[in-house]
Amino acid sequence: MTGFGARLRAALDQHGPLCVGIDPHEHLLTEWGLDASADGVREFGLRVVDAAAGRVGIVKPQVAFFERFGSRGFAALEDVLAAARAAGLIVIADAKRGDIGSTMDGYATAWLAPGSPLEADAVTLSPYLGPDSLRATLTTAVRHGKGAFVLAATSNPEAYPVQSARTIDVAGTDDQSVAERVARDIGWINGSAAFEGGLGPIGLVVGATVDRTVIGLPDDALRDAPILAPGFGAQGAEPADLARLFGELASQVIASESRSILSAGPDGIAARIEERGALYREALSGEDLYGGGSDA
Repeated sequence: MTGFGARLRAALDQHGPLCVGIDPHEHLLTEWGLDASADGVREFGLRVVDAAAGRVGIVKPQVAFFERFGSRGFAALEDVLAAARAAGLIVIADAKRGDIGSTMDGYATAWLAPGSPLEADAVTLSPYLGPDSLRATLTTAVRHGKGAFVLAATSNPEAYPVQSARTIDVAGTDDQSVAERVARDIGWINGSAAFEGGLGPIGLVVGATVDRTVIGLPDDALRDAPILAPGFGAQGAEPADLARLFGELASQVIASESRSILSAGPDGIAARIEERGALYREALSGEDLYGGGSDA
């Protein structure tokens, strides 16, 4: 079984860092000529998958936009997830689940167990019941050759006071930001073995609009971890910023864009994906971060 990190590394090497978000906002459904319904989000998602296949390596469906239509919305999401994985895309379910004990085990089974109706390649997780509450889920991911992305430093500005706050351990000696504490507390699983392809299966969400120096998230806390970086495109960060923002870690970054691509509409989305993907590859080719120049 090829692990998630190795599959992700291959996708990044072949297609570059662009990840297409599948976010069927109601206004986008209208612009695409679709109903705001379970059928509408299903059709929207399948069209995005069709446009993305062969042009990028990764897609990220936002679960909330499907969930709002209840059971039929989840059925639509099942179809989109299955179609994306069948097309050879790496699928990150953006569900942001976080709980404890058997409840968290249930989420892990739902999103990461082979054969589950909602099976994805990876899922986003919230660590704010304590990073250790995710331990069983992370080990489940590794066991099944799956991945996970744990929220560390998100791009929404209201998160800053929490994620930059300083932590203190029971001995009163710990002094690091919450974001760094999350990164280091989940890093054990990536550091526990040498993973094929050089990337571990457990990643971190680090917004492209976040100043990592200010929030206290140094490079060494992110070693071997895939980095899911929202904030590109409509939120302001551009492909040319990738190397500046992440430096020597840039080859680990998944640059997530949704509105900037989806706004091109059903007739323009394929061309927009090609255009944005080429910009990322061009930006990184001069840095030789993929080891293969402009053909990476």
